[in-house]
Amino acid sequence: MYPVQLKRLPGNEDVALPRQMSEWAAGFDVHAAVAEPVVLKPGERVLIPTGFAMAMPRELEAQIRPRSGLAFKHGITCLNTPGTIDADYRGEVKVLLINLGQEPFTIERGERVAQIVFQRVPQVSLEEVSELTDTVRGEGGFGHTGK
Repeated sequence: MYPVQLKRLPGNEDVALPRQMSEWAAGFDVHAAVAEPVVLKPGERVLIPTGFAMAMPRELEAQIRPRSGLAFKHGITCLNTPGTIDADYRGEVKVLLINLGQEPFTIERGERVAQIVFQRVPQVSLEEVSELTDTVRGEGGFGHTGK
């Protein structure tokens, strides 16, 4: 188990910290800490504060992902998905939302707007070489295997 520290930011005592909504949920739902309701018009994007900051071990990253219910019912999703929060970031966690739906959508204080999933990040070293090893696929790129 990896310890992740959450710091509630001043003025957000009424906004829930991230939490799993079921016992086996992979993600922790994140709540909006908007000062007043935000109306997100179709095609519009907005950065939503969450009212908390966090510290996590170097071996982790946090990924901000959409909530499937908001995406399906209203067309509300996250841009830059998944959004990565690095282990050394200590600022407020924010969620970049876009309305891909047909109707304006109002984001209320305390509303669940995204989910955060924690993933292990392997430590790697990049090495410049003059040649790469061969594979059957080779340089086949987008669509190389057909439809």
